Amino acid sequence: MMKIKPIITAISIATISASVAALAAPADATRTLPVRTSDTMPSLAQKVSLDVQENRSSSLDSRLPADRMTQLIDSKSESKAADNMSAAELTRKDEQADRDDDITEGQAVAAPSDLSSINSSDPLAFELPESEKRQDFSDDPTIKSIEDKDGKRHTTLNLSNYAKQVNSAVWSPNMNVNSAMTIKIQALLDWNHASPGPIDGGWGMNSKKALVNFQAMRGLPKTGKMDQKTWDALVKNIPATKPVLVTYTLTEDDLNTNFATTPSGSEAKSKMKGLYYQDIKEMLGERFHMDVRYLDKLNKNKEYKVGETITVLNNRGKLNQRINRIVANKADKTLYAYNGDKLVATYPTTVGSDATPSPKGSFKIINKVKMPWYKSTVGEGAQKKVHMIAPGPNNPVGVVWMGLSKPSYGLHGSPVPEGISRQGSAGCVRLTNWDVLEVYANVENGAVVELQ
Repeated sequence: MMKIKPIITAISIATISASVAALAAPADATRTLPVRTSDTMPSLAQKVSLDVQENRSSSLDSRLPADRMTQLIDSKSESKAADNMSAAELTRKDEQADRDDDITEGQAVAAPSDLSSINSSDPLAFELPESEKRQDFSDDPTIKSIEDKDGKRHTTLNLSNYAKQVNSAVWSPNMNVNSAMTIKIQALLDWNHASPGPIDGGWGMNSKKALVNFQAMRGLPKTGKMDQKTWDALVKNIPATKPVLVTYTLTEDDLNTNFATTPSGSEAKSKMKGLYYQDIKEMLGERFHMDVRYLDKLNKNKEYKVGETITVLNNRGKLNQRINRIVANKADKTLYAYNGDKLVATYPTTVGSDATPSPKGSFKIINKVKMPWYKSTVGEGAQKKVHMIAPGPNNPVGVVWMGLSKPSYGLHGSPVPEGISRQGSAGCVRLTNWDVLEVYANVENGAVVELQ
């Protein structure tokens, strides 16, 4: 794996001299969404780390079988038909992306609103290419899309029989858990801020971790298995009428979003006006916390045009909890968010790698940046080149950077949410774009971050 040493610099809009440098650690991976459909997925899920079997349902239509999976989490047999790419396949793709990555180091920079105020003698200052000087990402729709600030117009009209079964599913002891029950549990975990990562209808390592973490949050035995007390705790603070799957009508704003295929290599990326979503499916996947392939399966034969109604996940509510301490555990591949001694949220994460491990110790968050630019350095010596990469969800550090007092390290988003907990990073803590935004909204500067 190529060692990547990017630097994040939070440049204050009011005072450039107060800027602080920190290193980020993205992997320059590219998603090619047109080929990520349910028809091209591998036929068998693979056994992965944490000794978790990635069981997948093979059907999502109204003919839902009563016994598609064995007892939740406790399965001993392999799934016969995987809906989604296995962890092993994702890992192979991530490793290949790392080998193809041309970035040797770089800086991600929050551009000041008044570019004329930049002091060229300031070593932390930078000059944008002439073609980009009028690019303003302060009101970019990406953040609004993920954060869901204005709410989305959900209904339960015209739901499929499968969606209705998901919404009405109720756990009971000794039941055979089908895909409807799996999706409902994943959604309940997400609503309770024990994030399972992209919701996909399968029970993999991130879902198992989320259930264990939820049990820890509620003071229950951390068995990683469903029981009556865990189910009661999952639904306790959720309105009984809240549906998991809802219908959403696509708007002109949805379709008028900037979309562009993410090219490979820093030079090609630097020529893009923004590292936008590659298509509307990728945007909707991040907005509704869904794996794109699951979105595809729910909406077969849809054209994704204005006025069309699609089926999506009902989003979680805001966390509304102060976060003043974070623990990022490499072995657990989990970020634990605390308010004092109270565990208030957990998220699947990637913390460093064997080649570039994160340091152990206690640090503090010293800067928070939304929609950072990325200044990529390629090559060495006389062959060294620098390229400015614009902000966007497919930026190497995603949509958020939070720098630590330990130079070279921070928390940031990811352009590849389905790779979280499977891919490596060059020492930093990587989350999905929607999870890192939730942390960003609730964590304070000066919050303690423990890297374990």
